[in-house]
Amino acid sequence: MISGVSASGHLFPDCVSGPLSSNGVCNKALSVGERAKALVAALETNEKFGLLSSTSPGVERLGLPSYEWWQEALHGVASSPGVNFSDSGDFSYATSFPQPILMGAAFDDDLIEAVATVVSTEARAFNNFNRSGLDYWTPNINPYRDPRWGRGQETPGEDPYHLSSYVTALIKGLQGGEDPDVLKVVATCKHFIAYDIEDWLGNERYEFDAQVNSQDLAEYYMPPFEACVRANVGSVMCSYNALNGVPTCSNSYILQDILRDHWNWTRDYQYVVSDCDALQNVFMPHDYTDTREESVASSLLAGTDLDCGTYYEIHLPAAYDQGLVNDAALDQAIVRLYAALIKLGYFDSDDSNAYRALGFSDVATPYAEDLAREAAEKGIVLIKNDGTLPLQVSEDSNLTIAMIGAWANATTDMQGNYQGVAKYLHSPYYAASQTPGINAVYAGIPGDPVTDGYPRALEAAAAADIIIFADGPTVTTEAEGNDRTLIRWSGESIDIMTQLAGLGKPFVLVQMGGQRDDAPFINHPNISSIIWGGYPGQSGGDAIMNVLTGKVAPAGRLPVTQYPAHYVTDVPMTDMTLRPNASTGNPGRTYMWYDQATVPFGFGLHYTNFSASIGAPEDTKEWAIADLTGNCSGVAHVDQCPFQSVPVTVSNTGAATSDFVTLGFVAGNHGPAPQPIKRLAAYQRLHNITAGEQQTATLNLTLGSLGRRDNIGNLVLYPGEYSFLVDVPTQAVWNFTLGGEPFVLDEWPQDKGA
Repeated sequence: MISGVSASGHLFPDCVSGPLSSNGVCNKALSVGERAKALVAALETNEKFGLLSSTSPGVERLGLPSYEWWQEALHGVASSPGVNFSDSGDFSYATSFPQPILMGAAFDDDLIEAVATVVSTEARAFNNFNRSGLDYWTPNINPYRDPRWGRGQETPGEDPYHLSSYVTALIKGLQGGEDPDVLKVVATCKHFIAYDIEDWLGNERYEFDAQVNSQDLAEYYMPPFEACVRANVGSVMCSYNALNGVPTCSNSYILQDILRDHWNWTRDYQYVVSDCDALQNVFMPHDYTDTREESVASSLLAGTDLDCGTYYEIHLPAAYDQGLVNDAALDQAIVRLYAALIKLGYFDSDDSNAYRALGFSDVATPYAEDLAREAAEKGIVLIKNDGTLPLQVSEDSNLTIAMIGAWANATTDMQGNYQGVAKYLHSPYYAASQTPGINAVYAGIPGDPVTDGYPRALEAAAAADIIIFADGPTVTTEAEGNDRTLIRWSGESIDIMTQLAGLGKPFVLVQMGGQRDDAPFINHPNISSIIWGGYPGQSGGDAIMNVLTGKVAPAGRLPVTQYPAHYVTDVPMTDMTLRPNASTGNPGRTYMWYDQATVPFGFGLHYTNFSASIGAPEDTKEWAIADLTGNCSGVAHVDQCPFQSVPVTVSNTGAATSDFVTLGFVAGNHGPAPQPIKRLAAYQRLHNITAGEQQTATLNLTLGSLGRRDNIGNLVLYPGEYSFLVDVPTQAVWNFTLGGEPFVLDEWPQDKGA
């Protein structure tokens, strides 16, 4: 989403003495929907069209202020049309947390809720001083299906259960609870649906038609969005691409049949917004309709309430005159939008909710700064270690460390994209230079042998006790609008790193950004250790050095598969299928369907040793499906009906205190062929397990954890053999059986227009 449109103001309406004071919108005794309808009833038709654009002009006649709907806060309040950072002083910065891909690696939902709570607090503070609106177009919750995707950094990872659990916690923190009386901010789950291509070999997101079968759609692409709905998210964003021939913003099958009808996302204040200029894309290049008027009408009638752009404002008046839309359709969209503002307390007095009292003293607090560093520390993944880490550093050690590589002294790169202005940006070199007992020497970016980078790096490394090489993709090679074509390290990078490692010094690779194939270094005897640090935010360098020196023990797990370099030639990005297919050559996608990873999903080493054992039920190893489903009365969603709470005892058998992420997977011979290798069903992060101590994780399984989607998308509980697997690699297994007839847990809506 890129725009040069400037933000409107964010002043509150005057419900005391303004023109709206006698309108029902200012009457708190009415319901949210009744208040919104009262406002809409006062509008003239020609005033309605502009209210459906993201930069809304308001209605001067009614004292309805202009409003900018577009704010961003992917990992902190971010630069965007509706967010106005000051040049200096108050509101010149906000807390910049790690990108979701690194926070996802923490597998810690409590952490995610805490981060989101800080973000929404800072967002409210900005709003109170007319520096932002209250609607935030975050999170990006598309699964990270292909390693080339430029926006994978914006997501928590590749697994739909993980994303669902993550986003539930995130929305709770952003919106101020599971079902609050007053929303703190409106969160927006995007991009609905099957959006994960930017511009791969000329396949642009604006015209891409994602061909997705019902099984993959229901099983992989949809679950994070269903979790958003169950968390009562205020807004959903339709995407640029088409789904099976129909642009998503004009697709009533997904916006009405699934989102609103099947999932019952029908609260007065819940609205759909288009991705920016996606409504223009419906007309061209999708060529979905013959005229621009038909295009905007198709989107409005399908259920897209708000246009990020000006296409509604420009073309809806003519569509109205042609009879393609009527006042009822316009009113429905405006009611949803202004109901959201009512739910936010926008029309209420300053003392109506505690959020209106927040100010700059609530931005970038010491707690927020500590949390930003902690979020990075918890996500960092240890991929290889020969015992070099943690580095033995004391105040009088005088350890000389050569800091080399494009990320060694990185600053803004640590934020990734959709970033705001940070109070500070601490690079790995900066953090090392501030660590007592370390003499940090920055030796630049080697580049290639034509430059003077090689001699400088080799000279610094030769004089050092330890070599730290920090490198990896940045937003110049992976970002919105820019997919990667390669996932390997360049030849010159491998050359200089292995040459430096050959000097006989401990060599630590700090891999940053997105994943690259680390096979050349994992299998190299002179590469001592590898950690992955993603995009770690404002305190990224501090977090990295804390992990390297053992101040913090690493316990993150890869939230994605690290694929071998040749994977990019094995399957095109445009192939949306997940399962292996001999006829197309698709080897399978994600850990569920691909088993040749360089580093598998869920992998992560520690500075200590752990063992895990399952406290499985001893008296029962077989359950009747009819008995399980018969116990689900009163459960809102049958798939969430409890099955078993499985205790997993985790023992620290080493010498260092450490967290441990307990991952539980389901596998086995049940449901339609082919069966997935395994699928994540539950996780819990245990904290500060000391040497010799045990802690118990409780992994809660539901009937949905065991269900599989059939070929038309139905979620079915099948009879057959099941295995519950703990950890990566697997440390413990519990086998059990389900008997009886298959039971449909969720009947998937079929596309009547297909």
